[in-house]
Amino acid sequence: MTSLLAVLTLLAVLSGGFCQNRLYRSVLSVTNGGQWGDWYNVEMCPENYYAIGFSLRVEGGQGDGDDTALNGIRLYCAAENRHGFVHTVESNSGFWGGWTSAQYCDGGVLTAFQLRVEAPVGGGDDTAANNIRFRCSSNPTLEGQGMGWGDYGGWSETCTNGGICGIKTKVEGRQGGGDDTALNDVRFYCCDRKMNNK
Repeated sequence: MTSLLAVLTLLAVLSGGFCQNRLYRSVLSVTNGGQWGDWYNVEMCPENYYAIGFSLRVEGGQGDGDDTALNGIRLYCAAENRHGFVHTVESNSGFWGGWTSAQYCDGGVLTAFQLRVEAPVGGGDDTAANNIRFRCSSNPTLEGQGMGWGDYGGWSETCTNGGICGIKTKVEGRQGGGDDTALNDVRFYCCDRKMNNK
């Protein structure tokens, strides 16, 4: 039992780590995330499940009101054989807006992402993260149904031997009479997949 624990610990060190008892290979991030808020707990797909799609919680334009744009990201996870139950996971989300319809890879899994972020406007109405794009292992790129403020930054690294299997979000809480931005940044976790799959 001690030797098994040592092997598992070595695997965790070499390949990334454990989260919710699931071994992950690496963590994907981008450099243009918003500056406000706190990082919340990681939420992982079940063992042998990988993210095949996503949906967004988005608040539409508020006119003269306080815009928050992107509030949440939900992953849709499926097992290797893609049959049966689809499991959803999300880290913390903001309070505003509704969920968009789910978008799915065509036969692949999510492997990389790009975040659309509005830079601080200085005394104006900040929104921080507005939208997201994902790249699938089957090559298509999926763009969320978010808002159009700001610009896309560079792509994250890619899950080269697997797919996205977890999520962690940075969200600013309610500001009362102040300027709300909701979701500011996100990180995704990569898990290895079996070699005989895409």
